[in-house]
Amino acid sequence: MSETPTPIALLADALGVSPQALLRALHASTSTAHDPTLVALTVEEAARRLSVGRTTMYALVASGEIPSVTVGRLRRIPAEALTDYVVARAQLTRSTVALAA
Repeated sequence: MSETPTPIALLADALGVSPQALLRALHASTSTAHDPTLVALTVEEAARRLSVGRTTMYALVASGEIPSVTVGRLRRIPAEALTDYVVARAQLTRSTVALAA
């Protein structure tokens, strides 16, 4: 019986790096680029974490590809939603590549 790969392993495989290298890179970027304890991010913070523009992030939120919540009058993106989005995109890319082969 084979073990189901973790999201980190799937993402590392899609990026062509080892899971340990990916975790080191994530740790290095989170320790200096932003506060890893934040539960919800502004659209701008989320855009920076994904390395995309503000307009692209607003489009991802508007389309529902990345979920968001309203806190009072403010729009916030759950921090884990970004990881979920990247993992889903990596799996989609893997399945598309497999179909093309």
